[in-house]
Amino acid sequence: MSKFYPSFLLFFVFINLGCYAQKKTLQAKSTAENITIDAKNDEEAWKTAPIATDFIMFEPDNGKPISESKKTEVKVLYDNTAIYISAILYDDEPNKISKELTNRDDFGVADNFSVSINGNNDGQQDFRFFVSAAGVQMDCLATESLEDFNWDAIWDSKVKITTFGWIVEMKIPYAALRFSNAAKQTWGLNFKRDIKRGAKDQSYTWNFVDTKIGSIITQEGILEGIQNIKTPTRLFLIPYTSAYYQKDDYASDKTLKAGMDIKFGINDAFTLDAILVPDFGQTKFDNAILNLEPFEQQLNENRPFFTEATDLFAKGNLFYSRRIGGSPIIDSYALQNQLAANEEITNFPSTVDLINAVKISGRTEKGLGIGFLNAITEKTYAKIQDTISGVTRKEVIQPLTNYNVLVLDQRFNQNSSVTLVNTNTIRNGNFRDANVAALLFDLNTKANTFKLSGDFKYSSIKDSDINYGSMYGLENYDGYKTALNFSKTRGKYRYLFSGKYLSENYDVNDLGLIFVNNYHSGYGEMTYRIVNPTKVFNSFKINQNINVEIQNTTGKTQEAWYQAIMTATTIKNHYLEGKLQINPVNRFDFYEPRVYARYVFKPKSALLYALFYSNDNKPFHYEIEGYIEKFDEDNRNTYTVNGGIKYRFNDKLSLSYNILYTRKVNDRGFVSLLQNNDIIFGERNREIVEHYFNGKYSINDKMTFNLIARYYWSYSENHEFFTLQEDGYLAPNSTYSKNKNRNFNSWNLDFSYSWWFAPGSEISVLYRNYALESTNLVQKNMSTNLSNVFDTNLTNIFSVSLRYYIDYNSLKRKK
Repeated sequence: MSKFYPSFLLFFVFINLGCYAQKKTLQAKSTAENITIDAKNDEEAWKTAPIATDFIMFEPDNGKPISESKKTEVKVLYDNTAIYISAILYDDEPNKISKELTNRDDFGVADNFSVSINGNNDGQQDFRFFVSAAGVQMDCLATESLEDFNWDAIWDSKVKITTFGWIVEMKIPYAALRFSNAAKQTWGLNFKRDIKRGAKDQSYTWNFVDTKIGSIITQEGILEGIQNIKTPTRLFLIPYTSAYYQKDDYASDKTLKAGMDIKFGINDAFTLDAILVPDFGQTKFDNAILNLEPFEQQLNENRPFFTEATDLFAKGNLFYSRRIGGSPIIDSYALQNQLAANEEITNFPSTVDLINAVKISGRTEKGLGIGFLNAITEKTYAKIQDTISGVTRKEVIQPLTNYNVLVLDQRFNQNSSVTLVNTNTIRNGNFRDANVAALLFDLNTKANTFKLSGDFKYSSIKDSDINYGSMYGLENYDGYKTALNFSKTRGKYRYLFSGKYLSENYDVNDLGLIFVNNYHSGYGEMTYRIVNPTKVFNSFKINQNINVEIQNTTGKTQEAWYQAIMTATTIKNHYLEGKLQINPVNRFDFYEPRVYARYVFKPKSALLYALFYSNDNKPFHYEIEGYIEKFDEDNRNTYTVNGGIKYRFNDKLSLSYNILYTRKVNDRGFVSLLQNNDIIFGERNREIVEHYFNGKYSINDKMTFNLIARYYWSYSENHEFFTLQEDGYLAPNSTYSKNKNRNFNSWNLDFSYSWWFAPGSEISVLYRNYALESTNLVQKNMSTNLSNVFDTNLTNIFSVSLRYYIDYNSLKRKK
């Protein structure tokens, strides 16, 4: 303790050391003139507005001034409604400007211009607005660790290709930003220009961003001059209506839905989002897999309400939004075990319907971020039938449930923060409730050279029914997790040291997601990177790290590795990645046995991985990756190869195809738990084949056709069985003979049309079909498997959805 204290004190001395490079300042000019967004920039106000110029290269040759042939000039105007941005991007080769048409938020192969705005000038979060040379909009909420492109604002832009380059004009309403109510505004600001051309990808920023520094947002310039603005009321209504027609081999159904999203600006800093009568029928399909792991499949969130502006709620990684409206708390196997011998389940819903949801988020002038989210899901039943009498009854598998997330995030010193997070799940009746609290801190020196971060999290579970209780069979239990990290975040050479401890009963799975607990670990990392191009590479980074995890109860090693990872971009703009991982000691898996306090031996292994991704500026692009992992056990190996090609026929049409193949030889895993409590493992061969096909045709920057098709096939074939011993090793079992093989097929196809006919307003048409087949009979012929999945109950859905964006202020003006 005596050695640690001076080091800890020295770190906080660093907080006040260091200095920033000189920041550029731009004055915004007030205007009463009506600004038309047409990329002509011919209003009088533009002629006398101050100019931001002298851009500096961000990548690849950091610090190099922009050439005269690519000179860039930007101006900013403002009124009581919005800020306006004019950018002239000179180019001595205007015929080579890349301008692929894509979906919104898809950069594609196109030059683009962007503005980053930090209304609080706190160096921690940006609102970023991009527009490509094809006129496609992209926008995101950005922190140093995340760019959230699920966030979509309503703003206007126009571009025009000229004989001397291209012109951008943008209107960003104050409703799309967050800032204080001060009379004189001071915002963080940067402009960025990206050029994609042949073997060159170049990025330039107005205010110099030094890539030797890990923090980007703190290196923005300053926007001044905005003052005494009277912002309009921020109230937006987005009503929707949807029509669905669904048909399978047994029935057909027609459904009409209607509802509304509401966005209300409580003030210029805080926003309330509410969703009434939600409809997620046109969200992207989930990628079903054959999951033989002891953990659930982690799914991507595709519902806009839970993906837009959720940066605050991601603090601490305690919020996994798929819990809301996900699988019922009682699974079908647990329910089946409660039934009488003459009862069977006739209908078991796989998901729970969301009744409504609301979230409030924003940040005060003093840097306090506040986020609150509430969602309610409905009471859900399974149907059970008496096979003798034919009488049916209902059983609750998910009660009425209330989910809450509260986040308080205080920022200070431009780049540091302390955060409090609380999540709770309250279920009606005799079902488990959960509460999780966390304290997080992220402290950086002023010059962004060193960082100290960590957390303390505490979970409390109250369960009055141990049949559906925790994985440990405990009725009520508490747990905790703590971590401490120290890192150097600046320069060519950087490092990180980390330690953490998770108690046996730490459980955040009611509203979060955690797979492994009850261990302590140590982690160390060293990295080297180049910041300017060499004769071979535009960028190059090598990372070496060591991780060791020890299970608390037994003291056994559950994970231990050494990794060396290299990533690079060549001067021809090809991307390379390689990894060597060595697991040098025997380990034990405490989850694969599916029984508390049991574990199974994991042998030493080594893994080699490689990826090549060709220059995507060219019309034909390809990628190939693969890895091999060899285990110190009975010819046990894993092989994976992934290949993909993409061809861009022109700026409107592109097609791509990817295939992933994995083969596991002599893989070992859980098979069954017998009534005498013996745990049976199987040695098996596994194959996984996954095909992806994507097609895109853009009529213009507002109207696009998209095709996504996925076929997945996997099998697992056991050829030997074992009994798990108390010491974690497997003993041959010659008497077990049940068929525990698996053959799994999944097919999905989405063909969609989208038309953004007005800002924030969209008509979308979707045709979807899907099918799934799962059996114990292994079929190794792929064409037969594909035929089988189409011979199952193929479901077809045709839907049309209309969303219309209404600004309350436009309604007032019409009165």
